[in-house]
Amino acid sequence: MFWVVLLLLAWAVAGTACTRLCLAAVHAAAMDANEVTAGQGRDLTLYEAAFLSGGPRRVADLTLVSMARQRRLLLAHTGWATVVDPRGRDEMERSVIGAIGPEGQSRIEPVRDAAAAADAVGSLGDRLVSAGLAVPDGARGGVASAIRQVRLAALFVLALGALALLAPAQSDMPAHLVALWFALPFVVTLSCLAIARMEIHPYARWASPAGQRLLSTLVRRSGGGDDRTYLTSVAVRGVRAIDEPDLRAAFAHREPHHERSTDAADGTGGH
Repeated sequence: MFWVVLLLLAWAVAGTACTRLCLAAVHAAAMDANEVTAGQGRDLTLYEAAFLSGGPRRVADLTLVSMARQRRLLLAHTGWATVVDPRGRDEMERSVIGAIGPEGQSRIEPVRDAAAAADAVGSLGDRLVSAGLAVPDGARGGVASAIRQVRLAALFVLALGALALLAPAQSDMPAHLVALWFALPFVVTLSCLAIARMEIHPYARWASPAGQRLLSTLVRRSGGGDDRTYLTSVAVRGVRAIDEPDLRAAFAHREPHHERSTDAADGTGGH
């Protein structure tokens, strides 16, 4: 009766994984219900659009680009940021100026990291979560993690079924009936995955469904060639939307030691 022990183990693994997925789906459905009216009657600011599109780092990039276009910050193609106007007009700009430091000049990459981790960006994210527009930290990976667990459970059930069939016969139970018993928990896991694919609302990395709707509205409304349209594109698409060669080079520039280490890893450096 060795196969019965394996079958009980298969049911335990499948049942645990499917139960976790169901609980995650219920939690996601509750979030969707709370977000039905979220964002109605309001427009996104550029900072909010940047956060919902790419998180804290996107907000830092948008602030740098905005200040550079206003000539209050110089972003050199060599990867350096220089403060021209030390008076920040809002919390985000003050965070960037503070990240550059009292000398008024710094490498761009550490400025991006420090500005993204600033309290101003964290407060922005908290407000968006409270408004139902951003995905809370705990909800971002809940459903995805549960789905991965169910997939692993399905593979585990198959492995246990194969082991039961390959084990020496210890009863009069025909092999095809043993396979049928193991097919039941396997079908249960596949059914849970199919239901999850059809019923659970897809979440983006940062924006909730309500946030995604507002982002779509913002993109549709943006048009023409004015500065706000340009910054909207940067907020939604990131630095790849930058069309000035020097400014794009400033964000693409890497530290010399990083370039050398990358070349060494690729076997292309020093020759």
